[in-house]
Amino acid sequence: MDLFDLTGKVAVVTGGTRGIGLMMARGLLQAGARVYVSSRKAEAGDAAVAELSPFGTVRSIPADLSREEECTRLAAAVADREDQVHVLVNNAGATWGAPSIEEFPSSAWDKVVDLNLKSPFFLTRAFLPLLEAAGEDGDPARVVNVGSIDGLHVPPMHTYSYSTSKAALHHLTRVLAKELGPRGITVNAVAPGPFESKMMAATLEAFGDEIAARSPLGRIGRPDDMAGVVVYLASRAGSYVTGAVIPVDGGIATTR
Repeated sequence: MDLFDLTGKVAVVTGGTRGIGLMMARGLLQAGARVYVSSRKAEAGDAAVAELSPFGTVRSIPADLSREEECTRLAAAVADREDQVHVLVNNAGATWGAPSIEEFPSSAWDKVVDLNLKSPFFLTRAFLPLLEAAGEDGDPARVVNVGSIDGLHVPPMHTYSYSTSKAALHHLTRVLAKELGPRGITVNAVAPGPFESKMMAATLEAFGDEIAARSPLGRIGRPDDMAGVVVYLASRAGSYVTGAVIPVDGGIATTR
């Protein structure tokens, strides 16, 4: 059998209409999965469907995942169409920067922690029936949380709530891996470094060359780098991996 074949599998990718989520959605589609993408704006979802449709069957279900009731609604909407979900990618996220600690507002904690940390928990819980229905002996269902290398090392930017929320998401990944393994579900996280995305656009424009130089590989991430790691974790190849946090950063966080 093909270790990386996802034919017949169903995947849900939050924040799947741009950036890293779009990269992952494309990889899952190319490996054979049917993919549901979700983001707040319906027009962004329509644009993503138009871009991704050449690679396979993809649908958009808009939702504001910063609220628990919307996480529940998304799971219900998928359940109306599918009996199982084999792969849940918790990618929707936000960041917030300020010039200094004195200028960092409380709203920057609420917005970032709600979306980056609480939503992956609420979504995983809401999708549990569909994930448990998909898990088989030797081929469990998969949850992939998108963390960040900023949760592995101290970032250079003043993004206090972002880096803290991602470090917490990495630990939540391990907690859920222990609890959900016996229920036929693996839970892993990827910790991306710099990739071209809307969230990173301003930083890369200002410091792109300097950031690339920090990697032993001398470049920032490319779409195939993110597609490859999610296909690995979602496929037979990654079926015995759980509770892991995998840096995908060209070595930035682990060699400096």
